[in-house]
Amino acid sequence: MELALYCPVYGYYEAQKETIGRRGDYYTSVSVGSLFGELLASQFAHWLDEDRPQLVEAGAHTGYLARDVLWWFREHRPDLFERLEYWIIEPSTRRRRWQEDTLAAFAGRVRWASEIGGVGPPSAFGDRGRIRGVIFCNELLDSFPVRRFGWDAQERTTFEWGVRLEGAEFAWAKMPDSDCSSSAPTLGQSPAVAGARSDEAQQDPCAPEVPADVLAVLPADYTLEICPKAVAWWRQAARALSRGRLLTFDYGFSVMERLTPERLRGTCRAYYKHRLTNNLLANPGEQDLTAHVDFDVIQAVGEEAGLKTETFESQAQFLTRIASRIWSGETSFGQWTPAKTRQFQTLTHPNHLGAAFRVLVQQTASIKTADIDAWAGGTSE
Repeated sequence: MELALYCPVYGYYEAQKETIGRRGDYYTSVSVGSLFGELLASQFAHWLDEDRPQLVEAGAHTGYLARDVLWWFREHRPDLFERLEYWIIEPSTRRRRWQEDTLAAFAGRVRWASEIGGVGPPSAFGDRGRIRGVIFCNELLDSFPVRRFGWDAQERTTFEWGVRLEGAEFAWAKMPDSDCSSSAPTLGQSPAVAGARSDEAQQDPCAPEVPADVLAVLPADYTLEICPKAVAWWRQAARALSRGRLLTFDYGFSVMERLTPERLRGTCRAYYKHRLTNNLLANPGEQDLTAHVDFDVIQAVGEEAGLKTETFESQAQFLTRIASRIWSGETSFGQWTPAKTRQFQTLTHPNHLGAAFRVLVQQTASIKTADIDAWAGGTSE
């Protein structure tokens, strides 16, 4: 999965620029129009209170979301725009060039780092203490490579799915037991969260978290995924945040929401020309691969790193709260046009993007309770 998506020569995200929108393979909130970025910018403006606040975006792809956010700040909050540091976390040289082209109008206002530990000046506390502001990503965690596990109902144990070559085609294969035996946790416990609380070398559990009573009724070959790289990234971001918030938009749910009959083969899917397929091994490098985020694990990782969970809700709930503040008379947002209304409906309608995407916001303990109450109540700080 990592090679298919990120190989420097043939990887889906490296070789293809137009993967999103009408000419691509799938839609995102950003491809709906500029309103998504403008609403986020409006909320960021309420959150930012530092002399030189920082916005740190990961997974910027072509830079369209950064463009929409920065445009709103320049037009409606020039006071913050002049003080704002906008960082993009981008390990790919090719994608950085795409972003630089998109953000040419903001040359000199955007900085890049290959990893989140490279944001800001060196700190006496290592990575912790560098970032004061907001770290955010949109559909990043679901694009990290996953490990897939199946349930052997007869032997009452898990096994890992690997990939092998059969002639000229890729095919699924059960991994030998020896590949998992050294790190396999006791079923019915919480190995993913336990891994998040252990040393880095021990954080790659060999089975997903499944309650023991659920295992008793799981059918043969029932499939679940874990994503150690998403866990590691969220932990690193949480540790790098000195004061502020960590925010993600993504597909996902809790463990118990995963365990339903329609997800017998897990949540990993492929998208090609706006068609959803379960054939993950076809056309490597030419189709998007994605798996739903386990928000139970991600939330626990952030809390273990010292953050507090501020909200976990649908995209519709999150964006509607921001819009309600604007509709009640916030003059700094700008004119709410019919085009914005159409975009808002797409972003929030349950049959479009409103229910499918979840929003997790975690914040440092140094944020005052009054700030959180103002956000929850939809009032200005």
